[in-house]
Amino acid sequence: MTDELRSAALESKAWPYEEARKLLKRWPDGKANGDAIIFETGYGPSGLPHIGTFNEVLRTTMVRNAFHALSDQPTRLIAFSDDMDGLRKVPDNVPNREMLAEHLGKPLTQVPDPFGTHDSFAAHNNARLRDFLDRYGFDYEFASSTDYYHSGRFDDALRMVLRQFQAIQDVMLPTLREGRRATYSPVLPISPTTGVVLQVPVEVVGADAGTIAFTDESGERVVQSALGGKSKLQWKVDWAMRWVALGVDYEMAGKDLIDSVVQSSKIARVLGGRPPEGFNYEMFLDEKGEKISKSKGNGLSLEQWLTYGPEESLAFYAYREPKKAKQLHMGVIPRAVDEYWQFRGNYPTQELKQQLGNPVHHIHDGKLPEGELPVTFGLLLNLVGVMGDATKDQVWGYLGNYIPDATPETHPDLDRLIGYALAYARDFVAPTLVRRAPEGVEVDALQRLDRELAALPEAAPAEDIQNIVYEIGKTGGFAELRDWFKALYETLLGSSQGPRMGSFVKLYGIANSRRLIADALAKA
Repeated sequence: MTDELRSAALESKAWPYEEARKLLKRWPDGKANGDAIIFETGYGPSGLPHIGTFNEVLRTTMVRNAFHALSDQPTRLIAFSDDMDGLRKVPDNVPNREMLAEHLGKPLTQVPDPFGTHDSFAAHNNARLRDFLDRYGFDYEFASSTDYYHSGRFDDALRMVLRQFQAIQDVMLPTLREGRRATYSPVLPISPTTGVVLQVPVEVVGADAGTIAFTDESGERVVQSALGGKSKLQWKVDWAMRWVALGVDYEMAGKDLIDSVVQSSKIARVLGGRPPEGFNYEMFLDEKGEKISKSKGNGLSLEQWLTYGPEESLAFYAYREPKKAKQLHMGVIPRAVDEYWQFRGNYPTQELKQQLGNPVHHIHDGKLPEGELPVTFGLLLNLVGVMGDATKDQVWGYLGNYIPDATPETHPDLDRLIGYALAYARDFVAPTLVRRAPEGVEVDALQRLDRELAALPEAAPAEDIQNIVYEIGKTGGFAELRDWFKALYETLLGSSQGPRMGSFVKLYGIANSRRLIADALAKA
């Protein structure tokens, strides 16, 4: 990295750099023995992974990349799956729900896969998560809670928890309801008879030996080891233990977990560790304003977004305003696509300070791919919307009106976006298009527009067409210019919103646009 980049990054107000500076302050001289700075993200595979899960890894990676601009210290990113958790309820969005109900309470790695493709429900969901992360090329290490508990990697930390059992209780019990206090235990034994993760009081028999006692579901008192996968920790305690055992330096969390971060940080200190630096982001909401949930399956899945928009558009949406609650539904995809390209187009001419605050800098870690987009995604959607059922080749035929010598080979990014536009228009635009009949002054204005277009050559520039549209709107008897534009959209395109009409007519062709006008006037 250059001294200029490092100096600018130290002053940048972009949130990844602000977060990275926390770590530079935490370890100004680096960790002992040159050990890596540890970033962690957590995932509970009790339901199918959603965009919120994916975006936590994405945002953490952005902070990690920003840290690399500030420091030469090595880093690692651990994507940790809490797959030792007991299945508390059956998700709404999976098959074979009756079968899953028979395994409530068991660790997720002991619950059969309702999809029938993996050894367990956790294995299925873990694989889905890793596919998502690998598709983006994230540099991460996957870690399974089950593997860490059963292999003994957490045994020393578990002994520490048993030694500090009462001190941890002193942190947790005041935060619980009275009824919950009576049964709460930092340690959750696994029943030797049913395999269920038990929520029962636990007695520490021997902390150094790792031995506990509890009453099993049968009513029998059981004395067994808490080590080697025969128990797990309550999740706030588990989170704290993991921070200490793995030496985690940075982990972000949703705003709904602020209280959990506070309690886990206290427990981490009880265990002799140092809580990680962190960042609390706002939650994604569905179109109804409700929090996205793995078990409900509301909001968008990653697969859905990537059916209708490219990966970088999702990354752009995740980067912007992470501390602001944002709705996540199909309607946000087109704008995210166009705004991504707008910021990408601005990047080359910006000063370094501006570049470091540009979302595309963090999406691509400062290594922007080549290419520009001569047509907006919104304009593509308008085009394929009026075309109806269309193929890529047909769309390229229209693009020839707008872009000289345009081919899929010369504009691969545009070719890729055509595929997304066709899918989005087919599923979400076409079913909503209703072209109304023109009324009053709209009829005369459309007739005038048709005459003006007829006088133009087919190769007329988009700006000349736009000037004609604008002049008709100013002199055509409309109360406001926007009423004319709205009339064009509603009568010609079937939508209440639309593109610059000069650009659309240029793209669709003057002759084709006149046919749209003729169809509209025929309804008047």
